[in-house]
Order: sequence, then structure tokens, then C-alpha cells
Amino acid sequence: MKILKIPVLCLIAVFMLQCTVDRFDVVIINGTVYDGEGNQPVQTNIGIENGLIVKIGKNISTKAAVVIDAGNKIVAPGFIDIHTHCDGQVLREGMNTVENYLKQGVTTVVTGNCGGGTYEVEKFYSHLDSIGIGTNFVHLVGHNTIRNKVMGMEDRAPTDEELAEMKKLVIKGMDEGAAGISTGLFYTPGIYSSTDEVVELAKIVKKYNGLYATHLRDESNYSVGLEEAVKEALTVGEQTGVRVEIAHIKALGKPVWGMAERICSLIEQARERGVHVYADQYPYNASSTGLSGAVVPSWVRAGGGMRDRLNNSELLPQIKTEIAENIERRGGPESLVIVSYRGNKEYEGKNLLEISRIMDRTPVETAIKLILEGSPGIVSFNMNDDDVVHFMKKDYVMTSSDGHIEVPGDGKPHPRCYGAFPRKIRKYVLEDKILSMEQAIKAATSMPAGMIGISDRGSIQKGQIADIVIFDPETISDIASFNEPHQYSTGVEYLLIRGDLVIENGEYNGKLAGKPLRINKD
Repeated sequence: MKILKIPVLCLIAVFMLQCTVDRFDVVIINGTVYDGEGNQPVQTNIGIENGLIVKIGKNISTKAAVVIDAGNKIVAPGFIDIHTHCDGQVLREGMNTVENYLKQGVTTVVTGNCGGGTYEVEKFYSHLDSIGIGTNFVHLVGHNTIRNKVMGMEDRAPTDEELAEMKKLVIKGMDEGAAGISTGLFYTPGIYSSTDEVVELAKIVKKYNGLYATHLRDESNYSVGLEEAVKEALTVGEQTGVRVEIAHIKALGKPVWGMAERICSLIEQARERGVHVYADQYPYNASSTGLSGAVVPSWVRAGGGMRDRLNNSELLPQIKTEIAENIERRGGPESLVIVSYRGNKEYEGKNLLEISRIMDRTPVETAIKLILEGSPGIVSFNMNDDDVVHFMKKDYVMTSSDGHIEVPGDGKPHPRCYGAFPRKIRKYVLEDKILSMEQAIKAATSMPAGMIGISDRGSIQKGQIADIVIFDPETISDIASFNEPHQYSTGVEYLLIRGDLVIENGEYNGKLAGKPLRINKD
């Protein structure tokens, strides 16, 4: 009897192990799995339970509530968009699904960029918790926001007391779960700050192991020039040790076309010195911003006095001269396309030259009139394709959209809001063969996860949270164009957020599976 007892117990143990381990919530089979770390893909299966990846291998039981056959499809970590402005719309009715990002395979968006993020992070996150959200959200405290709160639009250095107050607001945001701080040094009031001011605030962020994301002081030759602006960002990293993210890296405008190689050399030298610096990029040759920010000189916008100065007959000749220079810097009036204008919807989709002919005014006079009457948003075709590719090929450049939440409707938003991630795969991996699939996926997954400082997402590994995208390489594509931007991307067949299916057979099922990620708190 004792001899027979051991094998019987073993059989019972094996049976119990199979019952407890090899039964999953979701099983993905037959997929070509890219781990997000840049390694070669493998044909394997993935078992998911309680929102986690619990098993990877070919011999996985298909005893599961949901079995996804990913044959002939690519399985990858859910994409992380390191640079968005989704906080501008997510609280509006019907915008919290963030469907235009889900359809791109994005499971996490980073908000608060270009200096515009709130420092009241817990208030923002609690609101997101209450309404539900389609993607995960990560947030950055905005330098422009806190400077405006403390100093208004003043063009001067802060007093010691004011700097101390700004530090308190950064601390508040970081304590409440922000991932770092962002600056918009091209915009007011950030443009009025010194490097020393930014360094002092970045020191606070470093104590929290946060990141510093910067819209450079100059991406062209508006003021200090592109090269000096990059050096400033590197100085912040060198003096503080903080992780530096150069936002939407580009050489904007004809005067700096061809500078990508020089800029990358500066970054690579800094990396060799130990500066932790990366960049992000959207895969287009056109940017998007407000018309006033693009063409009106910063001194005209200072202190909130832009409207008065634009109506000042004594200042107007000088203002017009500088606006003309800025229009030309961005490629001329035909390169500035109005995408949103509350003054006259018929102007949306037309460029500044076309509108100037309709108004029978010069392009400069037209720009001033549009700004005074409707504060238009623009798309500006101002980049050289060779520069775009040069930046993209670097192993420290992450994918981003620099976009915001959109739902199909009016207006002519930048198509990056609907198509940045599929476009990079379709055009630059599959068609032009500029990048490998491994590199493109890494730039959208483990790289931004590391930059944010999250270790439980961004790769396909046992124990990771099951944020996973499954896409068809034959059909993945950005459909949105500059003329017809309101079109969802195709090719994302399945999308899981914490193991919960939100896209099935290419269609969004309406689930709000995302959540705000309180960094260093969750």
C-alpha cells in the first residue's frame, strides 16, 4: 500500500496544478510575438490571468474564457504615446473613450506636455476615475501652468519667494502621482524663464525619479536657434541628473533644414557623458500649433497684451515685419493651413495664402485679422523628409503623436491624432523599410515605459500587466490624411488593457478599461 500511495499523490498534485495554473482568462495563440525590448520575434502563445501575463510558451492550455487566434498577426505590448495633449479634451462629454488612440493600438497616453499640464494631479485623476477612460493616463506637471499661477505672464525672473512657490506646486503634483514636469519654452510664459529657473524645478523632479520633457526654446531660428535650444535641454539633464525627453524632435523651417545630423551628434555626445536623454517624434513632416504662437513675436504676446499691441498703430509696422519673417520661416503662407477657426468654418482646410486672396488682404494682414477674430489653429508644413528620417532611425527616438482626442466631425485636425502609430509601421517599416519592426515596436513600448518610470508595462514578459496589441501587418494603416483627417486607422484586430479586451475583430466594444497611473503611488 505504501508503494502505491506515492504515484497516486503525484497524479492528484499534477491534476490540481493543471486546474489552478493552466486555466486562464485569455489565451493568445499562434501569434508572432515581439517582446518590446528589440529582440527577434518568436512564434508562441500567451496566457493571461487577473490582468497579468502569467505564462508564455507553445505548450499552453487553451482552457480559457477567451481564446484569440493570432495566426499571421503580430502580438506586441500596447503602445505608449509619450507625448499627447489628451488632457485638453478627455473631460468633455463623449471624449473619454479616447477611441482614436485605441484604434492605433495605444493603451497609455502621457498628458500635460509642452508646459500645459495641471499641478492639481489628484483632482484631475479623480475626475478620470469618476467618468472612466478608454486608455491609461500618465500626467506631467506643466511649467507654464505653475509659472502663470505664481507670476502671471510677467517677462522677468521670479523672486526667491515666487520660485519657492513654484517648487511647492511641483512637489504637490509629484506627490499626487505625476511622472515629471514638462516645459514649453517656446510659448508664453515659459519663454520668459531662464535655464537656471528650469534647473531648480528639475532638481525637485529628480528627487522623485521623474522625467523632464521639454518643448525646446527654439526648434528653428526664432531666438536662440535650434542648436542652442538642444544644448539647454542637455544642460538641464547634466546639472540635475534628471531624465530628459526632447519633445517632438524636429528641424522646423528652411533655415534649419539639414541640421538633424548635427543635433543628433550633440545628443549622442551627451549620452556618452552619461546624460539620460531621449527624444520623441511624430512621423510627419508637418507640425500643428496656434497661428499666434507660430507667427506672432513673443514680445507682442508678453504679459497678455497681444491684442492691444496688434491694434497699436505705432507698433504695427514692426510687428508686421516680424510676422512676415515668421511666415516665411515656416515655409510661406501656402504652408500654413487653418485647421480650426471659430470665426468662419469655411476657412478650415484652406491655407493662409488662399484665405488672404478671399479677404483681399496681404497674408500678414490676414494672419492678424484671423488671430484677432478667432484664435485659429494651424497645420504647418515645415519639415524636410530627410531630417524626419534621420531622427527616426536613432535608437533613442520614441514614437509619439503630439495629438489630442478627436471624434469624427468638423474641422481639419492633424492626421497624427488618428494615425501616428500605424503610419510609422506602414510607411517606415513595411513600405520604405527605414526601420525594422523590432525597432519600431521598441520605440512605442519599452522605451517610453522606461522614460516614464514604469516597470510593469511596455514588454511581453511573465508578470507584466497585460496591455497588449494584436495587429495585422497586411492591413495596418493610417487612413487619416490632411484633407480627410477624421478617419480611424485600420489593422488593430485586438487590444487588451490589463487583460480586458477593448477592441475585438477590429471594432471598439465601448469598454472603459483604462485608468490614471499614479506614478510611485499605484
